[in-house]
Amino acid sequence: MALSRAALTEVAVALHQARQAEAGRLDPIHAAVRGSISGIYVPRKATQEYRNLVDQARFNVLPLVVSQLAQALYVDGYRSSGEVENSPLWDTVWQPNRLDARQAGLYRAAIQYGTSYARVLPGAPAPQITPLSPRRCTALYEDPLTDEWPLYALVHRSGDRYAIYDDEQAYPVRLSESGPVLDGEARTHGLGVCPIVRFVDGYGDLDEGPAGKIEPLLPVQRQLNQTTYSLLMAQQYSAFRQRWVTGMTIEEDANGNPVEPFDVGVDRLLHAQDADTRFGEFGQTDLKGYLDSRDKALLYISSAAQIPPHNLIVGSGISNISAEALAALEAGHRQDIAEHQTSFGESIEQMLRLSAAAMGDAGAWADTSAQVVWRDTTPRSIGQVADALGKLAQMLDVPPRALWERIPGVTQTDLERWAAMASERDVMSELATMLADDAPGVMDGGDSGGGAADGPLSAAGAAAGRADR
Repeated sequence: MALSRAALTEVAVALHQARQAEAGRLDPIHAAVRGSISGIYVPRKATQEYRNLVDQARFNVLPLVVSQLAQALYVDGYRSSGEVENSPLWDTVWQPNRLDARQAGLYRAAIQYGTSYARVLPGAPAPQITPLSPRRCTALYEDPLTDEWPLYALVHRSGDRYAIYDDEQAYPVRLSESGPVLDGEARTHGLGVCPIVRFVDGYGDLDEGPAGKIEPLLPVQRQLNQTTYSLLMAQQYSAFRQRWVTGMTIEEDANGNPVEPFDVGVDRLLHAQDADTRFGEFGQTDLKGYLDSRDKALLYISSAAQIPPHNLIVGSGISNISAEALAALEAGHRQDIAEHQTSFGESIEQMLRLSAAAMGDAGAWADTSAQVVWRDTTPRSIGQVADALGKLAQMLDVPPRALWERIPGVTQTDLERWAAMASERDVMSELATMLADDAPGVMDGGDSGGGAADGPLSAAGAAAGRADR
């Protein structure tokens, strides 16, 4: 049932308030990832040199936290329950929406903010899927933890223009200080549910909801910037050795101004005629403490975000280690990837089911057992993989074709091409076997005196002769 003007106004106000409340959490995360916030105190009368050091002290590792996880997530297929080939939705929905590339935006936004959204609307020739950041989309749920579909959603279009979605229609509105105003005719989408699918970074916190990877790391990122600033200050003003001299008479010029006694250079020797003159130097500031402090902060980020420490280039102790040790260092990261594949996989299945509903495919809409196929991005050598898969095929009788998709880096296009090539080879093998089986009969019925009749060519000729008759 379409919303009345009064109900639409009430919903718009609630959505706008929720959007403003979320902005207080999301905007600082966005600024931190972009490196716009340093967290270093800058006095109002600070010199330009001071400000330059503050700008150089932005040691931002937060984008790497997002990339390390997002780059390991890549959907390669979608299969209906009980099927071994991709669902028709893969070619009719996924590929036309260019989601091979655009899927990364959904994962990155969810990892960064805790949630992201995909809007699914009917379209031609395929439903239109639009990835949305939570800074652009706000959804209201009756129960945010358990509900599959939101009650209402607000999507920012441009300026003060928005679109409100419910389970039947899309309402274009303008939001201003005076309140929401309908900005055109409402359009029926006919999906029966609010056409917004939520991607959640994780379901670990059942009280506050998902927070993403970045928000818990904001304090330590500010600490990193402060440590880097202190390092740069020490490096700028205290890391070089200052010289001193005592007991030396300073000559003056005709105007009574002191004359610089030394013209220092790498090819000159300093000397003084006064017997009481002494030279010396102050010790330089040791930068090791600053570097160690920064490494400790990076190790904390590595542990909290489950990133292998060697990916953050932390310290000098992670070198010349065995493959088993490297695998142990990456164990937590692989577990984190698996958890996100489970969460995001459910959302992708929900998104493709809704796309099926938009196409009128009731069977695919009702298929809640379909599965997403994730690409194996585990870093392993091809030799190790080939050896392991070969043993599975030989020792456990696993069909070799079933193991193709477990080869790291292989794409769905590769699998389809290999299957076509294997089918051609199977046909040719069957033909050769058939011709070889026919060869003895040809020899018995034909001229057995000539050696030229012995072999597959004679069999092929006989087969062609039978085909002519």
